[in-house]
Amino acid sequence: MLRGIDENLERWALLVFYTMLVGTMAIEVVRREVFAYSSIWGEEVVRYSFIYLAWIGAAAAVKERAHIRIDVAFHYLPPRGKALLYIFGDLVMFGVAILALWWSFDTVEVSWRFGSVTEGLRVSKVWALTAVPIGFALVVLRLIQSFLRDVRDLRRGRDVFEGNVLYD
Repeated sequence: MLRGIDENLERWALLVFYTMLVGTMAIEVVRREVFAYSSIWGEEVVRYSFIYLAWIGAAAAVKERAHIRIDVAFHYLPPRGKALLYIFGDLVMFGVAILALWWSFDTVEVSWRFGSVTEGLRVSKVWALTAVPIGFALVVLRLIQSFLRDVRDLRRGRDVFEGNVLYD
């Protein structure tokens, strides 16, 4: 069960938020065009679903090593050099992600302390702002997994995981 969660956590979360986004947007378009009426909450659901999509998608991209990068140097390096470069990149990204995770808690804490609510739904903004720490926590988790995978591959003399090729 844990393996299934580890392999599919981001995928299922992205599916949920994407479905919320598309479904709510479709409902709002029909309401606006057919009934000449729209709700204030529909725009907020779409906005916050998109925010969660972006942050969870960042973690999914780290997991699949799918972030945009200039990889011309990788074509000229031996497998060991690639592994070391990937490990270095993951360590740099890990440092940035830890700092961003730490700072993102401040925003959530301020919203919690002052009880700010969203304009339309009138729910606590903490739910919306928590997308950032959740996203960075997942990024940190996936970077740790990537680092461990790369070190294991480096020790065993295997080629490092370079991600899934989307386009050639």
